[in-house]
Amino acid sequence: MGKLLIFSAPSGAGKTTIVHHLLTKFPELEFSISATTRQARGDEENGKDYYFISKEEFLHRIAKKQFVEFEEVYSGTFYGTLRQEIERIWANGKTVIFDIDVEGGLHLKRKYQDQALAIFVQPPSLEVLIERLTGRGTDSEEKLKERFAKAEKELNYAPRFDVILKNYDLATACAEAEKLVGDFLYK
Repeated sequence: MGKLLIFSAPSGAGKTTIVHHLLTKFPELEFSISATTRQARGDEENGKDYYFISKEEFLHRIAKKQFVEFEEVYSGTFYGTLRQEIERIWANGKTVIFDIDVEGGLHLKRKYQDQALAIFVQPPSLEVLIERLTGRGTDSEEKLKERFAKAEKELNYAPRFDVILKNYDLATACAEAEKLVGDFLYK
Protein backbone atom coordinates (compact mmCIF):
# COMPACT_ATOMS: atom_id res chain seq x y z
CA MET A 1 0.00 0.00 0.00
CA GLY A 2 1.28 3.43 -0.95
CA LYS A 3 0.84 6.90 0.47
CA LEU A 4 -1.61 9.68 -0.33
CA LEU A 5 -1.28 13.45 -0.09
CA ILE A 6 -4.62 15.21 0.14
CA PHE A 7 -4.87 18.94 -0.60
CA SER A 8 -8.32 20.35 0.08
CA ALA A 9 -9.74 23.84 0.25
CA PRO A 10 -12.68 25.89 -0.87
CA SER A 11 -12.60 26.73 -4.57
CA GLY A 12 -10.21 29.65 -5.16
CA ALA A 13 -7.93 29.06 -2.13
CA GLY A 14 -4.93 28.11 -4.30
CA LYS A 15 -4.78 24.34 -3.81
CA THR A 16 -4.49 23.59 -7.52
CA THR A 17 -1.58 26.00 -7.94
CA ILE A 18 0.19 24.50 -4.91
CA VAL A 19 -0.38 20.92 -6.14
CA HIS A 20 0.99 21.79 -9.60
CA HIS A 21 4.04 23.35 -7.94
CA LEU A 22 4.64 20.20 -5.87
CA LEU A 23 4.39 18.00 -8.97
CA THR A 24 7.35 19.91 -10.45
CA LYS A 25 9.41 19.44 -7.26
CA PHE A 26 8.73 15.78 -6.40
CA PRO A 27 8.99 13.26 -9.26
CA GLU A 28 7.63 10.53 -6.95
CA LEU A 29 4.21 12.22 -6.92
CA GLU A 30 1.44 11.54 -9.40
CA PHE A 31 -1.77 13.50 -9.65
CA SER A 32 -5.02 11.63 -9.05
CA ILE A 33 -7.43 12.52 -11.81
CA SER A 34 -10.98 12.82 -10.50
CA ALA A 35 -14.10 11.89 -12.40
CA THR A 36 -16.82 14.50 -12.79
CA THR A 37 -20.15 15.01 -14.49
CA ARG A 38 -19.54 18.72 -15.14
CA GLN A 39 -18.49 20.11 -18.50
CA ALA A 40 -14.85 20.93 -19.18
CA ARG A 41 -13.85 24.56 -18.56
CA GLY A 42 -11.39 26.51 -20.68
CA ASP A 43 -8.55 24.29 -21.89
CA GLU A 44 -9.25 21.35 -19.53
CA GLU A 45 -8.66 17.96 -21.12
CA ASN A 46 -10.37 14.62 -20.51
CA GLY A 47 -7.94 12.18 -18.90
CA LYS A 48 -5.54 14.95 -17.89
CA ASP A 49 -7.52 17.38 -15.71
CA TYR A 50 -10.58 15.20 -15.07
CA TYR A 51 -12.35 12.18 -16.44
CA PHE A 52 -15.46 13.87 -17.85
CA ILE A 53 -18.30 11.34 -17.80
CA SER A 54 -22.07 11.53 -18.03
CA LYS A 55 -24.24 11.54 -14.94
CA GLU A 56 -25.63 8.15 -16.01
CA GLU A 57 -22.12 6.65 -16.28
CA PHE A 58 -21.17 8.16 -12.92
CA LEU A 59 -24.22 6.64 -11.22
CA HIS A 60 -23.50 3.29 -12.89
CA ARG A 61 -19.95 3.35 -11.48
CA ILE A 62 -21.30 4.22 -8.02
CA ALA A 63 -23.56 1.18 -8.19
CA LYS A 64 -20.56 -0.99 -9.13
CA LYS A 65 -18.60 0.44 -6.13
CA GLN A 66 -15.83 1.76 -8.39
CA PHE A 67 -15.35 4.96 -6.37
CA VAL A 68 -13.35 5.23 -3.13
CA GLU A 69 -15.19 8.49 -2.53
CA PHE A 70 -17.72 10.58 -4.41
CA GLU A 71 -20.03 13.45 -3.76
CA GLU A 72 -22.68 15.58 -5.39
CA VAL A 73 -20.65 18.76 -4.88
CA TYR A 74 -23.17 21.05 -6.52
CA SER A 75 -26.75 20.17 -7.41
CA GLY A 76 -26.59 17.65 -10.25
CA THR A 77 -22.78 17.79 -10.46
CA PHE A 78 -20.83 14.81 -9.14
CA TYR A 79 -17.12 14.42 -8.44
CA GLY A 80 -15.32 11.29 -7.30
CA THR A 81 -12.11 9.30 -7.05
CA LEU A 82 -12.01 6.02 -8.94
CA ARG A 83 -10.40 3.14 -7.05
CA GLN A 84 -8.57 2.10 -10.24
CA GLU A 85 -6.90 5.55 -10.37
CA ILE A 86 -5.26 5.10 -6.95
CA GLU A 87 -4.28 1.51 -7.77
CA ARG A 88 -2.76 2.62 -11.11
CA ILE A 89 -0.59 5.25 -9.41
CA TRP A 90 0.55 2.89 -6.65
CA ALA A 91 1.34 0.19 -9.25
CA ASN A 92 3.70 2.75 -10.84
CA GLY A 93 5.49 3.08 -7.47
CA LYS A 94 4.29 6.65 -6.95
CA THR A 95 2.59 8.57 -4.15
CA VAL A 96 -0.91 9.81 -5.00
CA ILE A 97 -1.51 13.55 -4.69
CA PHE A 98 -5.07 14.88 -4.63
CA ASP A 99 -6.52 18.29 -5.37
CA ILE A 100 -9.96 17.61 -3.95
CA ASP A 101 -12.94 19.30 -2.34
CA VAL A 102 -13.08 19.45 1.44
CA GLU A 103 -15.61 16.69 2.11
CA GLY A 104 -13.92 14.34 -0.36
CA GLY A 105 -10.57 15.02 1.30
CA LEU A 106 -11.92 14.19 4.74
CA HIS A 107 -13.50 10.99 3.41
CA LEU A 108 -10.15 9.89 1.94
CA LYS A 109 -8.37 10.67 5.22
CA ARG A 110 -10.88 8.57 7.18
CA LYS A 111 -10.47 5.70 4.72
CA TYR A 112 -6.65 5.71 4.48
CA GLN A 113 -5.76 7.16 7.92
CA ASP A 114 -1.97 6.96 8.52
CA GLN A 115 -1.24 6.34 4.83
CA ALA A 116 -2.56 9.84 4.12
CA LEU A 117 -1.57 13.38 4.99
CA ALA A 118 -4.57 15.72 4.72
CA ILE A 119 -3.71 19.40 4.21
CA PHE A 120 -6.29 22.19 4.27
CA VAL A 121 -5.27 25.23 2.22
CA GLN A 122 -6.52 28.28 4.12
CA PRO A 123 -7.18 31.49 2.15
CA PRO A 124 -6.51 34.87 3.79
CA SER A 125 -10.25 35.52 4.15
CA LEU A 126 -13.64 34.74 2.64
CA GLU A 127 -13.51 38.18 0.97
CA VAL A 128 -10.22 37.36 -0.79
CA LEU A 129 -11.69 34.03 -1.87
CA ILE A 130 -14.71 35.80 -3.36
CA GLU A 131 -12.41 38.22 -5.22
CA ARG A 132 -10.37 35.32 -6.65
CA LEU A 133 -13.44 33.40 -7.81
CA THR A 134 -15.06 36.48 -9.33
CA GLY A 135 -11.78 37.41 -11.04
CA ARG A 136 -11.56 34.05 -12.82
CA GLY A 137 -14.50 34.97 -15.03
CA THR A 138 -15.34 31.29 -15.58
CA ASP A 139 -18.65 31.03 -13.69
CA SER A 140 -22.11 32.51 -14.00
CA GLU A 141 -23.47 34.76 -11.26
CA GLU A 142 -25.64 31.88 -10.02
CA LYS A 143 -22.69 29.46 -9.93
CA LEU A 144 -20.57 32.06 -8.08
CA LYS A 145 -23.23 32.44 -5.38
CA GLU A 146 -23.30 28.66 -5.00
CA ARG A 147 -19.49 28.57 -4.69
CA PHE A 148 -19.46 31.39 -2.11
CA ALA A 149 -22.01 29.61 0.10
CA LYS A 150 -20.09 26.34 -0.15
CA ALA A 151 -16.77 28.07 0.61
CA GLU A 152 -18.16 29.69 3.74
CA LYS A 153 -19.27 26.27 5.02
CA GLU A 154 -16.00 24.55 4.03
CA LEU A 155 -13.79 26.99 5.94
CA ASN A 156 -15.27 25.53 9.14
CA TYR A 157 -13.83 22.09 8.29
CA ALA A 158 -10.20 23.23 8.52
CA PRO A 159 -9.57 21.90 12.07
CA ARG A 160 -10.46 18.35 10.94
CA PHE A 161 -7.36 18.18 8.71
CA ASP A 162 -3.87 17.08 9.76
CA VAL A 163 -2.40 20.46 8.81
CA ILE A 164 -3.73 23.92 7.95
CA LEU A 165 -1.52 25.53 5.29
CA LYS A 166 -2.11 29.29 5.18
CA ASN A 167 -2.03 30.64 1.63
CA TYR A 168 -1.67 34.34 2.36
CA ASP A 169 1.40 34.54 0.10
CA LEU A 170 1.72 31.93 -2.65
CA ALA A 171 5.53 31.61 -2.61
CA THR A 172 5.52 31.08 1.17
CA ALA A 173 2.65 28.58 0.96
CA CYS A 174 4.47 26.61 -1.77
CA ALA A 175 7.68 26.50 0.28
CA GLU A 176 5.77 25.33 3.37
CA ALA A 177 3.95 22.71 1.27
CA GLU A 178 7.32 21.41 0.00
CA LYS A 179 8.52 20.95 3.60
CA LEU A 180 5.29 19.17 4.65
CA VAL A 181 5.43 16.83 1.65
CA GLY A 182 9.14 16.09 2.10
CA ASP A 183 8.64 15.27 5.76
CA PHE A 184 5.72 12.95 4.92
CA LEU A 185 7.41 11.16 2.02
CA TYR A 186 10.73 10.55 3.71
CA LYS A 187 9.74 9.82 7.31
